[in-house]
Amino acid sequence: MNSDTHAILKATSTASIATMLYKRGLRGQYIQGVARLNPAAQRMVGPVYTLRYIPAREDLNPITVFQDTNHPQRRAVEEIPSGHVLVMDCRQDASAASAGSILATRLEIRGCAGIVTDGGLRDAEEIAQLDMPSFCTKPSAPTNLTKHQAMDLDVPIGCGGVAVFPGDIAVGDGDGVIIIPAHLADEIAQEAKGMEKYEAWVIEQVKSGRPIIGLYPMNEDTRAEFEAYLDE
Repeated sequence: MNSDTHAILKATSTASIATMLYKRGLRGQYIQGVARLNPAAQRMVGPVYTLRYIPAREDLNPITVFQDTNHPQRRAVEEIPSGHVLVMDCRQDASAASAGSILATRLEIRGCAGIVTDGGLRDAEEIAQLDMPSFCTKPSAPTNLTKHQAMDLDVPIGCGGVAVFPGDIAVGDGDGVIIIPAHLADEIAQEAKGMEKYEAWVIEQVKSGRPIIGLYPMNEDTRAEFEAYLDE
């Protein structure tokens, strides 16, 4: 993702992106059931790095597994490239955490652009104090070992009902998280520049008392008015 695309998406809402994806026939890119833990955090934008969990089997997940330096969850924290978003597949099971505040803090220090999980996060109050955006289904105290076995890194996963591929672009804000297929990122960003300006102008018109008929969506007269506004 080039710097121009990143900057544009950083200023684009997930709602606008959802509409642009819908116009391209993509209706299922919004991750279901996750919310931002830290409402004051900046908008999240970054390429996806994935961690896949499967259901935990008790004999394979004693607490001592974390002593394994090759444990996939620990490797994810230390190997995710700076600027990427860690997206975790917990099969939409938030009865146990997928990470906690120590790992989240390490991710922030390493330059991670955000965390997304369709499971839980423990130490949620501490994670909510970080500058790095974090999205989960809900806070959840139990360790991941009780329900989730970390298996694979940087492979295609499902998260909140969305097929997520490494290198896709994750965008997150107060409405949640949406996944842009990597090959569409630049195209979406270019369309977003005009769409965000248009919607900001429409909001100002609505605040002034103008009705939405012919304004949103615009008719030809409104289009001419908006284009004149852009030329000012």
